[in-house]
Amino acid sequence: MAATMYHTSTSIPIATGERLFTRWQFQELIEKQAVAIIQPDLSHCGGIMECRKIAAMAEARNIALAPHCPLGPIALAASLQVDASTPNFLCQEQLTLGDGYLKTPFKVEDGYVKVPDGPGLGIELNDEFIDSKRFAGDWETPLFHLADGSLTEW
Repeated sequence: MAATMYHTSTSIPIATGERLFTRWQFQELIEKQAVAIIQPDLSHCGGIMECRKIAAMAEARNIALAPHCPLGPIALAASLQVDASTPNFLCQEQLTLGDGYLKTPFKVEDGYVKVPDGPGLGIELNDEFIDSKRFAGDWETPLFHLADGSLTEW
């Protein structure tokens, strides 16, 4: 695996995994210690329990966990629950703290977000706000192409 060569040839930590969806896809990276940090996305890898299994596999090889989380405050609440229960947790990516969507949005204090401790995921949704944002559901993931026709990322 080429990633193994890159990981051992640099002092910069290599992180990946936001586009991997199963523990079997993470397995080779972890077994070969090809990365320093794995980044599973709970919304894509099978949820809280599956992410915990991936994190445990990585912990056995001293690989850190930094969950990918671009999908909103409910996904962030789930990720924070995993973070709090994972010894090899490093940091948490997030794009929104839930302003409007949550009755009590997350707050960053001294670089940290408190793990919600209410029932379930620990959050309470602002149903009125969410109702005002409903749409027909016909959205598709945008595909981005370069001038030469090749596919690129967001």
